[in-house]
Amino acid sequence: MIRAIYAGSFDPVTFGHLDIIRRSSHVVDELIVGVLNNRAKSPLFSVEERVKMLEEVTEDLPNVKIQSFTGLLAEFARASEAKIIVRGLRAISDFDYELQMAQTNRIINPEIDTMFLSTSLEYAYLSSTTVKEVAEFGGDLTAFVPASIIGPMQRRVKERAAGKGPQAK
Repeated sequence: MIRAIYAGSFDPVTFGHLDIIRRSSHVVDELIVGVLNNRAKSPLFSVEERVKMLEEVTEDLPNVKIQSFTGLLAEFARASEAKIIVRGLRAISDFDYELQMAQTNRIINPEIDTMFLSTSLEYAYLSSTTVKEVAEFGGDLTAFVPASIIGPMQRRVKERAAGKGPQAK
């Protein structure tokens, strides 16, 4: 069985992420979407919320599993018995960083390979940071994230602006 990991913060999950998830799920037997729990950052959503959102938007993909993790991706891959790390590339500028990470992961875990997928052109501009900025200014999110994510994003952005709720600035 070929098991791969596609990891990220997914704060929030975007159509660009889903593009990579769907396409890579057709290449491997099992895809683990690893939701990074990085305590050094102040995400919009908790790791549990992000896991739940990803479970909802990937429920039609039976070979996709959602798991949170902390620490090194190469170690998470080893613990998950995955042999492939999937990375999405939006632009050539992503490649330099991603290549360095792939080489580092290979040194940490020599059994791991990295598979790069270029994001579909319609999502090449899209990032979670961009989506959060659009949300903060009350913009239309329908072109960026699944419908089920819009309401929670709008509520969380309002909570943050009011200094309330989880992760308030």
